[in-house]
Amino acid sequence: MNNRYVLGIDTSNYKTSIAVIDEEYNVICDERSFLKVKKGERGLRQSDAFFQHVQKLPELIEHIPVDLADRLEGVFWSKRPRPVEGSYMPVFTAGESVGRALSSVSGVLGAGFSHQEGHIEAIRHDVGIDPHSEFLACHFSGGTTEILRVCPRIRNVVHNTGIFYDIDIAGGSKDIALGQVIDRAGVALGLDFPAGEQMDKMALHVDIGTDYLTDIKAISGFFNLSGIDTQIKRTIESGLPEDKEGAFAREIMMKISSAVCSAIVQSASITGLNTILMAGGVSSSRFMRNYITRSDKLSGLTICFGKDHLSQDNAVGTAVLGGRYLWD
Repeated sequence: MNNRYVLGIDTSNYKTSIAVIDEEYNVICDERSFLKVKKGERGLRQSDAFFQHVQKLPELIEHIPVDLADRLEGVFWSKRPRPVEGSYMPVFTAGESVGRALSSVSGVLGAGFSHQEGHIEAIRHDVGIDPHSEFLACHFSGGTTEILRVCPRIRNVVHNTGIFYDIDIAGGSKDIALGQVIDRAGVALGLDFPAGEQMDKMALHVDIGTDYLTDIKAISGFFNLSGIDTQIKRTIESGLPEDKEGAFAREIMMKISSAVCSAIVQSASITGLNTILMAGGVSSSRFMRNYITRSDKLSGLTICFGKDHLSQDNAVGTAVLGGRYLWD
């Protein structure tokens, strides 16, 4: 019977999450709750999201069994969006405040990582990528669209660094995020925010897409999304027929997935890395997963998708990072 456990906490723009793992990195407790967004709106103000996190965290923590809570050896949290100097977002102070209080009162180790590191670690651990190897990680979410070169942290002086990895941007969007494009399109079509899962289902339920949008061009691993975002808005505002909404959702997902494939191939060619980890909420898209795994463009590359629920915002990766920090 395992007697050693750590708690992970993540408070993102979309979800409040906690997770407990044991010393063998088994997930013992995984609790999450979406933040509430009013119908028709495309997100929350940071102050509103912070307030909801403060309300939800005690409710989630109460789900941890008492006998397990008494055996926690560490509490770890997401303290910033990315592992770079100056990276900051108020919502993460909710999880950090609760994490610091719990570690102090319990007399156990407490430490913070970045939200991005948590996303990467959740999938890396799930698919079994060697943490001492170098790989590319695609972090595609509501606020981030980056292809990252992830290296084991062996350098003494680095510009971009996390606890375990040196992380540098090798590709991705130069303007808005993939998740923003999908969410904005979904809300314009009358869906609830965040709209990614609903857009994904719409795209999967039709066989043929529409032909309203131009292709997204990727150059040296990078692309722009503001152009297609504007096209989507104009198409819907011009009076998209209701019976075409599913096909239009499919076209949006196809254009995005095609651009992602091109950017991955280009980034892999430039860096010489062939292992590609897929993380972040957009990477949980079943349509995108199907498109990428079937794409001839990516032959010769190892594309690593983890379990869908680990691609979405979660605290499992944060807990795994904490376990490595404490036990390894």
